[in-house]
Parts: sequence; C-alpha cells; structure tokens
Amino acid sequence: MNSENQNTSATNSDEISLSDLMNKIRELLRYLLSKWLVVVIFSLIGAVLGYTYAYFKKVQYRAVTTFVLEDPGSGGAGLGSLSGLASIAGLDLGGNGGGVFQGDNIIELYKSRTMIEKTLLTEIDYNGKKQLLIDRFIDFNRLRESWAKVPALKDINFKPNATFTRLQDSVLGTFVNDINRNYLTVDKLDKKLNIIRTEVKARDEFFAKTFNDQIVRNVSDFYVQTKTKKSTKNLNILQHQTDSVRAVMNGAIFSAASTLDATPNLNPTRQSLRAPAQKAQYNAETNKLILGELVKNLELSKMSLQQETPLLQLIDKPVFPLEIETLGKPKGIVLGMIMFGFFTLVFLTFKWMLKK
Repeated sequence: MNSENQNTSATNSDEISLSDLMNKIRELLRYLLSKWLVVVIFSLIGAVLGYTYAYFKKVQYRAVTTFVLEDPGSGGAGLGSLSGLASIAGLDLGGNGGGVFQGDNIIELYKSRTMIEKTLLTEIDYNGKKQLLIDRFIDFNRLRESWAKVPALKDINFKPNATFTRLQDSVLGTFVNDINRNYLTVDKLDKKLNIIRTEVKARDEFFAKTFNDQIVRNVSDFYVQTKTKKSTKNLNILQHQTDSVRAVMNGAIFSAASTLDATPNLNPTRQSLRAPAQKAQYNAETNKLILGELVKNLELSKMSLQQETPLLQLIDKPVFPLEIETLGKPKGIVLGMIMFGFFTLVFLTFKWMLKK
C-alpha cells in the first residue's frame, strides 16, 4: 500500500510540475502579446537602421584565387645515387628547404608583413600611369585628405628598394595590419586537401584584383625559391666547375695543336721536342674524363631540381568584372527588423522572469 501511494504521489507531482510549466509559458506569451506595440516599434527602428546601414555601406569587390599546392616531398630516397656521383665535386644534394612550409605555414606566409609589404611596394600600370600599389591603396581610401592636416604625413611617399624612416615603417605596419584584418583572407577549402583559397576584398576593383594576383605571385616565387634553394646552389656550383674544366680542356687541345704546328717536320731522333705536345695532349685527355663526370652529375642535378620543384597549379583566378559584395536595401530592412525584434523579445522575457 505504501508503495502504491508513493507512485501515485510522484505521478501527481509530475503532472503538477508539467501543468505549472505550461501555465508559465501561457502567462509569458500573454505578457509578450501585451507588449506587441513595443516589439513593433523596436522592429521598425531596426528596419530604419538596417536601411540606413545598407544605404551608406560601400560596395566591395571580391577577388578570389584558388590553387593546388603539390609538394614532391624531401626527395631523399631518389638522391642516393646522385649524392654518390656528386661527391666527386664535394657537393651534398640531399634534402631541401621545406621544413618552414610544413602544415599550414604557407597560409601564415601570406599574412606576413614581408609578403604584404613587398606586394604593396610593387609597381603597377593603372590607366597608362605607373604607380605603386600602396599609392593606389592610399588614393581610394582618401588618406591624403586626412594627412594634409598632419605636417609629418603631408609629403610622405614610398619607393621600392628604399630605406624607410621610422615614420614610413610605422605607416606601412598600419597598412599591413589593416589589410590582414579587413582585406585579405587565406584558408584551405578542406583541411585534408592542398587546395588554398586567397581572397581580397576592397572598395576598389582594380586594387582587389591586382593585389590578389601580386601576392599570390610573390608567395609562390618565395616558396619555390626556398624549397629549391639548396639544389639550385649545388647546380650553380656544378655548372661553374663544368664550364671551367671545359675551358681548360679546350685550351689544352689548342696548345697541343699549336705545338704540332710549330714543329711540322719533327726529327724522330729528337724525342724531347715531343714533350710539350704530349703534355698538352695528356692534359686534354685528363680534363676530358673529368668533364664527362661533371656533365653527368650536372644533368642528374638538373633532374633532381625538377623533381624537388613544387607545383603550384592555379584552379581559378580573378577576372574583370569582379564579384560585387553589397547589402541590398530590402535585405538590410529585413535583417534590421528581425534582429531588433528578436532582441526586444529576449529583453522582455528576461524582464518578466526577473519580476517572477
């Protein structure tokens, strides 16, 4: 009997709790309905603010580049025979400079001050006039107008490959931070893939496209040069040694021929006269053997460099006219009404809960 009474009591308690909850919800709904005029007023305020924001918001142009990054890896396994052959020249052809680019480091390279600053200081052709990208950035942001009131900034200018003052470095640093926050976006379409997307948004269509193209080119060049730096250095050394040995061999050949021409009717009994010609011929034969090994190593080094060079294959690149990103007035009105109406309901709900 006691067990049955306890079960009945628990059931009644659950029914009372559920009933109380439903009553509270109905009471809250009645309260919110009684405040319909407040919700409507604030929704209309949101609509006006949304329209105003859409009206004054400037159009932005989107320049997007996607490319595939294919890295052949360290290539150490394929360099065993090459390293043995190259050891005759005292070279080490193993490994590459790829450690800095492991993982997502190449994405951070896009956001680095070095790459953005180099891109801004690139000279471009705008309507038949040569100017730097940084000057184009200053122009469409109308910074000269505000700088006119500051004597230190009034006549500031930038030139590529110049030594900048502290003030110029400070201005460049401000531009780099602004571009990282508001203009440039770099990410991977999929964490498991090597497809990288670079997006630049700007109010100036020409700047958006040109800056996107140039920073992709700068980062790609830096990436390839760094990955192949060691192999390129070894290749240049081999090329220099090959050219030097070839020049010495050619000199020895001409020396032997000149010696024979100088003594056309050589007396067979005078063997000492044959010594210069034989020495020159010996030098030519020796250098010929060395040259053969160097040429072989040179060709192998070229093959290794081609294998180590990463492939950056463009998938899509920005073309004019660029995609326009803007907030239309109808969309601004609807979003403003929804946002202000929602936050008004949330505020009224919390106010009602505090009263209870």
